[in-house]
Amino acid sequence: MEKIDFSNQTEIAWCPGCGNFGIHLVLKKVLEETKLKPKDIVLVSGIGQAAKTPQYINTNFFNGLHGRSLPPATAIKAVNPDLKVIVTSGDGDMYGEGGNHFIHTIRRNPDITIIVHNNMIYGLTKGQASPTTRKGMKTVVQTTGVILEPINPISLAISLDASFVARANIGDLKETKEILKKAIDHKGLSIVDILQPCVTFNKINTFEWFKENTYYLEKDYNPEDKEKAILKSLELDKMPLGVIYISKNKKTFEEMQNVYQKDKSPLYKRKRNLEKLKKIIKI
Repeated sequence: MEKIDFSNQTEIAWCPGCGNFGIHLVLKKVLEETKLKPKDIVLVSGIGQAAKTPQYINTNFFNGLHGRSLPPATAIKAVNPDLKVIVTSGDGDMYGEGGNHFIHTIRRNPDITIIVHNNMIYGLTKGQASPTTRKGMKTVVQTTGVILEPINPISLAISLDASFVARANIGDLKETKEILKKAIDHKGLSIVDILQPCVTFNKINTFEWFKENTYYLEKDYNPEDKEKAILKSLELDKMPLGVIYISKNKKTFEEMQNVYQKDKSPLYKRKRNLEKLKKIIKI
């Protein structure tokens, strides 16, 4: 098969050295290896620097409102299960404005992949604390230091029995690529929290900081052990990297819909009965 180039000519508007570049590069390589065509893939995002990612990759994409990437992604997959749907947004967009959607998308378990660019700061809106900013950090808004406890997205996802939960460090391109491949291949909701630096507004959580404050899970680690996964997710001084939790044999949101019980074909391919529609409209 001829190699597909997922690059496009859109000028990238990120700061030099931003961790988004690494995620952009790795995601393109993973898509190339899926052997899928651009028409078979939909990238979905909200608002933010990370949420610009779909605009820089040659596929279908939907760019929505702040924190509202997951509802349209769920709907896109439900209407056409044949599509590979990937959500890519930042920690503020996903865990802040989109926090409620994050929780209920885990409950629904659509067969989509969520990639979170976690730089522990709001980049697009100029450096205020995000939901994952560490307590005590001084920002342009929290000038005396952040007073709130940061959200722990990994433990939250595992506690809700998310289908696939992983963490990566974009400072390690090879390892991040392998984690993303597993996530995209997984059937069900897969969540990958990717640690990445914001070189402009976060001078603490740098490439070096992430390297020093993370470690890779042991080769014999069992991600299907929920109790151990919860304990791993609570390790915050030295954060574990890799596939932390997998919940098997869960039905996807699409599989549970009545419209797919007898007919597996995507909704957009089905013939519409205009007479039935007219009756419904009159009711």
